[in-house]
Amino acid sequence: MSVYDFKAKTIEGKEVSLEEYKGKVLVIVNTASKCGFTPQYEGLEELYKEYKDRGFEILGFPSNQFAEQEPGNNDEVKNFCKINYGVTFQLFEKGDVRGENAQPLFKYLTENAPFKGFNMEHKIGKTLLDVLEKNFPSFLEGDSVKWNFTKFLIDKEGNVVKRFEPTSEPKEIASDIEKLL
Repeated sequence: MSVYDFKAKTIEGKEVSLEEYKGKVLVIVNTASKCGFTPQYEGLEELYKEYKDRGFEILGFPSNQFAEQEPGNNDEVKNFCKINYGVTFQLFEKGDVRGENAQPLFKYLTENAPFKGFNMEHKIGKTLLDVLEKNFPSFLEGDSVKWNFTKFLIDKEGNVVKRFEPTSEPKEIASDIEKLL
């Protein structure tokens, strides 16, 4: 099994098989527009522009599961990303990325890339952990997605290679992307 076994609807409502991305290095990321990590859209777009001509794609999956930080509908999300961050990489329909209603793709990703902790040296690392411990302690259990902007690196064969928590900035994963291109 690989990510190519899954389908998802783009933010425009078109169902696509992830098999369309066969042979490319991917970063699959859950996103939100009203989060302390939202500025990572800028870094993700920079990565996309840097590597897209070498067989790299970013697939963004908006979710409202983390303190309701993605309240908009699909059109509002798409417009927000374009206007504020110039996002040109593919966004998908808003949906769940954790729990019993999680999109099957995210269940697969988390099963194949377990949670290993947050980077506590990140400027919001300690704050994120404090918020989770105080307000969402169940989020810290198991390997599920813990918060917005969890990034999964996928190789050209569709295998999950590595997981980067929100406390990893997009530029920090550039060397891992380059190794797979």
